[in-house]
Amino acid sequence: MRTTRRVFLTGAASAVASGLAPGVIRSACAQGAGSTVRIGMVLPVTGPGADAGRYALAGAKIALEAVNKAGGVLGKPLEIVTEDDQTTNPGAVFAFSKLASQSDLVGFLGSIRSTQNHAMAPDILKTGKPVCFGGTDPVLTQLGNPWLFRFRPNDSFSARVIAEHGVNGLGKKKWAIIHSTDAFGTSGAKALTESLAKGGATVALDQGYTNQSQDFTPVVLAIRQSGADVIGSYFTFENDIGIFARQLRQLGVTAPWVGSPSITNVTALKLAGPSLYGTYGVADYAEESSDAARAFGKAYRAAMKVAPDNQSSWTFDAVTVLAKAINTAGKTDPQAVREAILAVRGHEGAEGSYNFDKNGDGLHGYNVVRNDKGNIVFDRRIDFYQG
Repeated sequence: MRTTRRVFLTGAASAVASGLAPGVIRSACAQGAGSTVRIGMVLPVTGPGADAGRYALAGAKIALEAVNKAGGVLGKPLEIVTEDDQTTNPGAVFAFSKLASQSDLVGFLGSIRSTQNHAMAPDILKTGKPVCFGGTDPVLTQLGNPWLFRFRPNDSFSARVIAEHGVNGLGKKKWAIIHSTDAFGTSGAKALTESLAKGGATVALDQGYTNQSQDFTPVVLAIRQSGADVIGSYFTFENDIGIFARQLRQLGVTAPWVGSPSITNVTALKLAGPSLYGTYGVADYAEESSDAARAFGKAYRAAMKVAPDNQSSWTFDAVTVLAKAINTAGKTDPQAVREAILAVRGHEGAEGSYNFDKNGDGLHGYNVVRNDKGNIVFDRRIDFYQG
């Protein structure tokens, strides 16, 4: 039996601090129809992504508090309704369809996982309302779907930054690329291969793996046999990173490792522990990268008692920008809100400066970070935006 969870959230400070268990904020629900502006959110409450879902919801809650403290949306409190995607593509489609059936929802937060956004995309097009998402497959904003807005940099940027840091920063030219075989992993690996070729580097190994693998020994042995002097990776799930990292070190592979953003996530750090020490990653969120990032980090730590990562920072920015766009439009008409999002320039969010292009991509660069004995340390920002 499928378990569906719906959460109605307001911006009360107590809601942020009380944890992430589903529930109802009665004061909001008692105000009556039309007294709030409501948006929907698809997120994993169950399945292997549930831990990440907790962080995503926390980021949205903190933004909700800030928006409502500043006067809400169109003079009304903002409210979020959530549905559990169960960390599966069918679950995401079902969750979005349940939200989309509620005609009063004026916009949505999609998934951080590209495969789920691909699965939802046809229904998003039919629904015809803005959907803010975190998946990084570049293709998602090239589908001709005018309702998709990305709140993380896409993988064409992550690949360029991974290659630039590995080749020029670390001086490594012989690469092993390890990636999931889903849409995220394959597109990331393709983009990285192209970026390395432009930088004069070679790919000694292009090795895919199936999500939720329990044994990466064959992958690690292939890396050893390839003679690669650096690893580049695109992992979808943090638990896969944990297993791979431990087996990599157990089998004596010590080559530098530059990974996609999942290598910096809180869950990955907990699962892999010392096996990730000394690795590098590209991170859309880095706490010391800007004043806005530091402010979000302070608020998040106060609410959650742990360091934030990009699972929470993109949802914080998405709620903030969506609320700003509705206020700018002066109404909840989908087309007016869409145009207001596309017009956003120079909005300083937790993840960086948002400048939306015609395809719906808001960010155009990444931070390079290093794992210093479990602490993610900001190195530098590389941005490709040209206004």
